[in-house]
Order: sequence, then structure tokens, then C-alpha cells
Amino acid sequence: MKTIKIFDREVRWEVPVIALSALVVVVVCAIKLGGGHGSKQDEAPVQKTELLYGYDMSKYDIVQGKVESGQTLSHVLEGHTSQVNINRIAAEAKPTYDFRHMRVNDKYAIFSQSDSLGSHLRHFVFEMDKTNMVHVSLGADGAVSVRTEAKEVTYKRRKVSGTISSSLWNCLVENNIPPALAVEIEDIYGWSVDFFALHEGDTFTTIFDEKYIDGERDGIGTVWGSKFTHAGKDYYAIPFVQEGKLSYWDENGKSMRKQFLKAPLKFTRISSKFSNSRMHPILKIRRPHHGVDYAAPKGTPVVAIADGTVTAKYWDSKGGGNVLKLKHTNGYTSSYLHLSGYAKGIYVGKRVSQGEKICYVGSTGHSTGPHLDFRVYKNGKPIDPLTIPSNPVEPIKKENTAAFEDIKTRVLAELEGDVRKKEQVGRYDLYPDSRTEIKLSHSDSVKMRIEEGALWQALEKVK
Repeated sequence: MKTIKIFDREVRWEVPVIALSALVVVVVCAIKLGGGHGSKQDEAPVQKTELLYGYDMSKYDIVQGKVESGQTLSHVLEGHTSQVNINRIAAEAKPTYDFRHMRVNDKYAIFSQSDSLGSHLRHFVFEMDKTNMVHVSLGADGAVSVRTEAKEVTYKRRKVSGTISSSLWNCLVENNIPPALAVEIEDIYGWSVDFFALHEGDTFTTIFDEKYIDGERDGIGTVWGSKFTHAGKDYYAIPFVQEGKLSYWDENGKSMRKQFLKAPLKFTRISSKFSNSRMHPILKIRRPHHGVDYAAPKGTPVVAIADGTVTAKYWDSKGGGNVLKLKHTNGYTSSYLHLSGYAKGIYVGKRVSQGEKICYVGSTGHSTGPHLDFRVYKNGKPIDPLTIPSNPVEPIKKENTAAFEDIKTRVLAELEGDVRKKEQVGRYDLYPDSRTEIKLSHSDSVKMRIEEGALWQALEKVK
């Protein structure tokens, strides 16, 4: 006969000691789970600490604000610390951030503590941009410490589809899709699809990462694949890294990047096309117009349609206004007229790259409004810029074919339907060398034998 005490009760048991011990454990656990002594219901609730920029809000007097027009660091911190300390803060922070470069609407927060001698500045947090902050701390002895910190950036994978009725931009806005995706789509398809000639009923499906900072949308990340149907033809874009660079390729392994861009600017409309006999809107006479007019606001950036060299930069007194000309390979040249100005560093003899900013839309010379008159020549003969033949720059290399085919299969599957997360193409597929190396200790190995899926869980945490 054994007698044991469970909390305040004595219990007699006629069972072997080992069995008795096991039973005691079961009873104790049952009592605890059932709300007996030691129950969590009797524990005091844990007070959640509210943090702002990592600081306990309950410990400080906090002032949050935005930089106003004409304000300096002295204006922002006035009344919170002495001018001597403000000067010291500016000097100590300068290698990290020069507070003379503050801009209107930049956010900041001031953390102070009070005692019998008054209020004392303890921390000053300034948002240098949407992601990065500078933390300035002021010790009781006046010592200043400065550090930077980046906000946590998270990404949410999305697959979106749309049918175009007017423009890609409007379609995205109407379907609550980040308009910034239009820029990425146009960059990817800039050599394949003429976005100034979209058809009503054209469709697209795109997989991308949506970027969040402080729980709010802040642009987009990687585009993981896309299908654009234009005039009844499907254009696929498959991401793949070759020679260390992420590019997009069609389903046959041909680069989306071609010798010429479809257009030298974005988000505009064609106001006049290539013609051998057009009524001039100012001179009121018919004459050839060997170019395409893109109506766009003054100052809209214009980019080079292909790699080339600047051969001319001048004022055309015959009506072209400010003009820029580029020479490309295979006998092609391009001309840009009616400009409001030229990009910084553009001069005759300058080598430019495809997509590089070279000038800005204007209304100089004979012009009824801001637009770009864009012209292309082949061996000195004018050709319609909308019909330039353009070949892919490079194919997938033979040694990369198998890897590309694997990624293509998975991207196409996700574009067509829902796939499991582990089947989606991710960063480690595009950049396999970036995978974090995991070293397992002996205890990890033991745990793996006991807990099924431990290694998988560890890998998931790394991702």
C-alpha cells in the first residue's frame, strides 16, 4: 500500500511504484490543464509593450512630425535640447547622414524623458527614405551615438490577370493592381509588344512580388513570369539568370531583349504616324512626315532605342527645334526632334546604351504642343519606326538549357493554374549560389530522427 500527496490531497494506491509514478504525472497534467492549481487562468495577464522605432513608448514623451518647408535640424529639435547638443548631433551624424539634406515631408520622431530638472532628449529617429532610418541617441553626459537601421521589407506573391479596354495603366488601376507593375511589364515586353497599339480585349497574366513596408504597399519586387496576349498572339516571359544577370526569355529560350525597343518613351499616345504625304498642322501644306509623333507632357524622359553613339546635337532652324541623333549598328540611325532639353552628360561622340535616358519631350521649333517626333533611317533611307525589324540579342546557352526548361515548366504551370508553394520558382532557383548553408549539429541530427520533418522546417525558416 502506497500513500502519496497530490497538492492538498492524500491518495492511497495499491499499485507498483513505477505505475504509480506514471499515474501521478497524468493526474497532475490533467489538473493543470483543467484549471487547477497553477492554471494559466490564475496567472496575471502579460502586458504587451508598445514600441515605436524599437523604443518602449511608455518610457518617453514622444513627438512625431514631418519636416516643413524651410526647416533645419535646429527648427526640428528646438525646445527639446540645447543648440550645443543640436550642433553636436549634426556633426556626429554627418558621416552617416547630413541633416542639411532634409527634405519636406521627411518623417521623424523625438523621444524625451523628464525629471525635476526638465525635459531631456534621449533619442531622435529620422527617416532618410521609406526604408532606411538614422537613430541618434543622446546620453546623460552629452555623448552622441549614431546608427542606421532598415525597416523590415516583406513581399507577398501575387498572380493577377486583366483584360485591356483602353490602356495597360488604366486596366491595372481598375483591378486594384499596383500601377508600378505597368512599368515592369513594359520593360519586359518593350521589344515585343507595341503598347501604343494595344487592342481592346488584349489580356495579360503576371506573377510578381508585391513589396510592403510598415504594412503598406511600396512598389513591387521580382516578376516571376508573365503571359501577354496581343492581337491574338501569346507572348510569354520566363525569368532566368544567365551570366549572373536576370533577364526574361520566351518559351523557346530566345531573349525578350532585342536590338531595338518598340518605342523610346512610356505612357504616351501616338498623335501622328509615318506618312509620305501628311497635312502639316502649322504650315497647312502636304509634305512627307517620315517619323512617328508621340504626344507626351513636356519633360517626359526619352531613351535610346538601341546601343549607339551620339552623332548630332543641335538646333534645327527649319522647324525641328532641339534635335538629337544617334548612330546604331547595321546602318541604322535614329533622330529625336522638338526636345525641351538633353539628358546630363549627352554630347557628340558619347556612347549610350539601349534604354539610357538621352533627352526630354518638348515643343521647340514648329510644334502645336509637346510631343516627340521620332525618326529612324536605314543606310540614310527613312523607314517607319513602328515596323523596324528586330532580332533577339542572345539565346539560352546550351549548358543552361536543362535548368531553363525546368524553370519554364514551373512558371507556365503557375501562369495557367494554382501550384503548391514548393513548386513555385523562387530566388534559390534563379540564384542557387545564394542559398544559405545550414550546418546541423549532433543534437539536430538526433532531433531529425525523432521529429519527422525537422530538416524541412529548418529550410522553410531560412526561406
